Amino acid sequence: MVDLIANNLRFYVEETGEGPAVLLLHGFPDTGEVWRLQVPALAGSGFRVVVPDLRGRGRSERPEPVEAYALTELVADVIGILDALEIDRAHVVGHDWGAALAWAVASLAPERVDRLVVMSVGFPGAIRPDQRALEKGWYRLLFLFPEAEDVLYSDDAYLLRMLVAGAPDEDRYLTALQDRGALSAGLAWYRANLPVQTLPGADTPSLLPVAAPTLGLFGENESFLSEAAMLASERYVTGGWRYERIAGAGHGLQLEQPERLNELLLDFLA
Repeated sequence: MVDLIANNLRFYVEETGEGPAVLLLHGFPDTGEVWRLQVPALAGSGFRVVVPDLRGRGRSERPEPVEAYALTELVADVIGILDALEIDRAHVVGHDWGAALAWAVASLAPERVDRLVVMSVGFPGAIRPDQRALEKGWYRLLFLFPEAEDVLYSDDAYLLRMLVAGAPDEDRYLTALQDRGALSAGLAWYRANLPVQTLPGADTPSLLPVAAPTLGLFGENESFLSEAAMLASERYVTGGWRYERIAGAGHGLQLEQPERLNELLLDFLA
């Protein structure tokens, strides 16, 4: 475990093992703890596994302004973490918002990414959301409103409890998000970056096609995201694309089907 400074913020980072670096990027409402079943498998197979709590999450520093969570700042965080650990290139694995961030890092800093694994979230802006995607992602619209925290906490946090119900880390989420600051920091990722654009002149940077060999993973029982966006991502990868649909998994691939996920990671990264 190390506390390091990157992009003028303090980050909590755990390192395990030696060898080629693998950087694991979590989403919301997770922290680096969501990778706890992948770290031993990767480290035991000869990788240096780097797991940060990302900006505003877990034990890392939590800036207050929404604009502090813009995609360009998040990418700079990742580059800063790699620099602080003297890692020139890494395999990058991301889930949920961590996948969106992983796409952006591979696009904007291709010299730092060896192989890319993206879970649940396709290339940002790959397709226009269809009706099914809008139905699944209704909560993202709610998160953009300044009243979202009050709504989520009302009626004994009924809506918040509904959103995380059945997740493997449900109790962890509810405990962590009792802290309003932690919830607001998580929602800031949405507020600073949605809707995602990939066109020049948009608030978010124009993302170039990804040159790294890329593995896309999606759970067959995914409740929140559309598989169509992941499938369409192949058009934005020039370095080789592989896709796997994981049976028996929903959104929490790491904890719902850890053995299958570890098998796929080791096969692809090797």
